[in-house]
Amino acid sequence: MNNSGVAEKAPSGVNWKAFGPGILLATAAIGGSHLISSTQAGAMYGWQLAIMIILANFFKYPFFKFGTDYVYETGESLVAGYAKKSKVYLWAFFILSFAASVISTGAVALLAAVILGFMLPESLGLSTTTLSLIVMVVSWLFLILGHYKMLDRVTKWIMVALTLATLAAVIIASGKPTAISPDFVATSPWNMATLGFIVALMGWMPAPLEFSAINSMWISAKVKNDQTTHRQGLIDFNVGFIATSVLALLFLALGVYVQYGSGVEIQTQGGAYVDQLINMYTATIGEWARLLVAFIAFMVMFGTTITCADGYGRVNAESWRLVKGDLEVSQKQILAWTTYCVWGGFIIITFFTGQLGAMLKFAMITAFVSAPIFGWLNYSLAKNHQQLSSGMKLYSIAGLIFLGGIALLFMAQLLGMID
Repeated sequence: MNNSGVAEKAPSGVNWKAFGPGILLATAAIGGSHLISSTQAGAMYGWQLAIMIILANFFKYPFFKFGTDYVYETGESLVAGYAKKSKVYLWAFFILSFAASVISTGAVALLAAVILGFMLPESLGLSTTTLSLIVMVVSWLFLILGHYKMLDRVTKWIMVALTLATLAAVIIASGKPTAISPDFVATSPWNMATLGFIVALMGWMPAPLEFSAINSMWISAKVKNDQTTHRQGLIDFNVGFIATSVLALLFLALGVYVQYGSGVEIQTQGGAYVDQLINMYTATIGEWARLLVAFIAFMVMFGTTITCADGYGRVNAESWRLVKGDLEVSQKQILAWTTYCVWGGFIIITFFTGQLGAMLKFAMITAFVSAPIFGWLNYSLAKNHQQLSSGMKLYSIAGLIFLGGIALLFMAQLLGMID
């Protein structure tokens, strides 16, 4: 047993059961940033924005990793660490998470509802709002009845199905890419007009940075249930993080091979783009796969909705516990905060009815602008509890400069300070 009270087993290899929080993180990450933004980036700009996807993942990596390390080093979540460091840190996190929880949960549920509508017969006449309500209610019941262990099991298979389908589509598409239209003129994304799209692309790449704290809550639950070791936890985290990073590039490649330069107008609104996304798979794998791919895409977004509601519910409950000074979080409190995420998200959906693209972009941009704050919280906490190497310190500072610099540039543009 280490000095934190977390049990350590003798290394015995890593089996399937050892995976959990890292896969949950990957499932939560495969949202609008992958299915929509990454594919659109490839369809509109070819391979040009691949570098921004790589940089976003690269520079966010240490801040996510700190969350895994912190749980195994101390036996507590990042949120508890924020509270010990300073009440200001705790309140800063809680306020940002309180807002992000309904925005993010609502955004991914709305996308799940749009995909569900694509699958169902038009004769049913169900509106997007009604479908969103169905997604929210089922997600809420799933969490109430199944809790963490069921979520842990289901998400692994969702990730495997999506990875295989996307990999197959990309391999087939690369062998017979869409012919470039004779009158096609390549567009450069390297201008201020495209900055908003780039910021949105990176906001949920691979996931909102507050998910590092959420992941630390899942790790705490995993350690209590299965007594995983630090080594196993890091393997789980790295597999999930690398998988979602590679998938982002695969979605970009799908957009490049199937739509880039084809002369087909790219739908920039999230809801309208769902049809084009499904058509990419069927154009490569075959028409027979249309409903299968739509089902997989829906299950991915449904899984993302569940993980968002569960994760934000847990982290908000933990934050509120620490604000109040209670000794522990009850299951009833987690349920209450999960309910807030679900129904608060649904209220956001009703506000953005018919504006999926706007809602997704708003959620992604909000996530990126707040990323330097969450990154700083994690870095400052890690410095106090870990022996960070000089290389890791420089890596983290470079990440903060990258995230903070682009966020400030975007804010300056938003405020009209630059064109």
